Amino acid sequence: MFGILRPCARHSCPSVHEAWRAHLCGLCLTLRDRHGHLARMATNYDGLILSVLTEAQSPAQSPAQSRAGAGPNRRTAGPCALRGFRSAEVVPSDDRGARLSAVVSLALAAGKIRDHASDGDGIAARRVAGVPMRVTAAAWASAARRGAESIGFDTAVLTEVSARQALLEASPGCGLLDVTEPTETAVAAAFAHTATLAGRPGNAENLREAGRFFGRIAHLIDAVEDLAEDRARGAYNPLDATGTSPAEARRVCEEALHGLRLAVRDLDLEERHLVEALLCGETRRAVDRAFGPRAHGAACAAHRTSAGDTSPAPSDAPPGGPPAEEPPGSRRGIALTAVAGVTTFLTCGLYRPPWSEYRQERCMDRCFCDGCDCPDCSGCCDCCSACSDCSDCCSGDGCCCGDGCCCDCGS
Repeated sequence: MFGILRPCARHSCPSVHEAWRAHLCGLCLTLRDRHGHLARMATNYDGLILSVLTEAQSPAQSPAQSRAGAGPNRRTAGPCALRGFRSAEVVPSDDRGARLSAVVSLALAAGKIRDHASDGDGIAARRVAGVPMRVTAAAWASAARRGAESIGFDTAVLTEVSARQALLEASPGCGLLDVTEPTETAVAAAFAHTATLAGRPGNAENLREAGRFFGRIAHLIDAVEDLAEDRARGAYNPLDATGTSPAEARRVCEEALHGLRLAVRDLDLEERHLVEALLCGETRRAVDRAFGPRAHGAACAAHRTSAGDTSPAPSDAPPGGPPAEEPPGSRRGIALTAVAGVTTFLTCGLYRPPWSEYRQERCMDRCFCDGCDCPDCSGCCDCCSACSDCSDCCSGDGCCCGDGCCCDCGS
């Protein structure tokens, strides 16, 4: 699975992580129930934010439901390998927000495959071996279009992104924000449609603004994470093409984060907690993962050390550094490595090959869904005692959610 919104079980409030998992599993099962098992491969972390936004805007439960103790719209899903063979309460596949998340995920996955094919990149570009992937992309695009029609959404804004992006990439003299505009427009349209599904037309403009900022951030994070690889392959990268340094790209992300937070603050929501945790807190962490921790994070680490916390401070090294070399004689064949990689992916990390450093770890540490890739999760709430005047601490809202967690500071 891909995406930037990946709450870590070690720093998230338990209620936030449980609610996020309900939407993630709900998206996966909606793709299965409506579009077949193969469509579950299109599940991504960012697509579920549409389900979250729709539910957060939907009218509160009736008084009769409240007296009966009914919660959000959920159903019990059976045991799944990706949850350690446990059942869970998930968003049902007939939920309008989950259906929107599913069609957007399918459309974007189909577009990604088509991009690889047109760029001559990977298996999708091969004349014979790439046929199944290209056929799958066409089937997913058609399924997304049919599914979108049933909820009043036009997928044209999503399918046109690739063509518009290619045109901009071929045009000299474009600025960074010109290149990110197609992504911003597509995400803005999807965000705004959640207001239509929830019957909150007054939220549409703020959601459109939030979508533009989120799309910009996601595009720039993808660009900075791919920068080294794109340079090595001589491939197009928005930063090099527009003469933008990583430092300048971070400044643009920081401005977009501020705008995103303001747009979210102005939304009329029935339940804000999960929306703010994802769009404010997790987006902030995603930027820090891609560009490195802020000075704010270093100051918090220093405070923990002075308070007697000897946990390691966040690393200033940029992500994606060269992997450690394998010892002589430990190289595996391509076929064995490929089979192990596919098996690991299909089991979401529960299976690890004999040479993996995670093979002997417990189930929840092997599973991708519960992995923690934060710069440092230990003592992450302690920093608030040293920087309570910082607007970025605890996502700006204190995060007192009544489940034993009163802080969600991640840096």
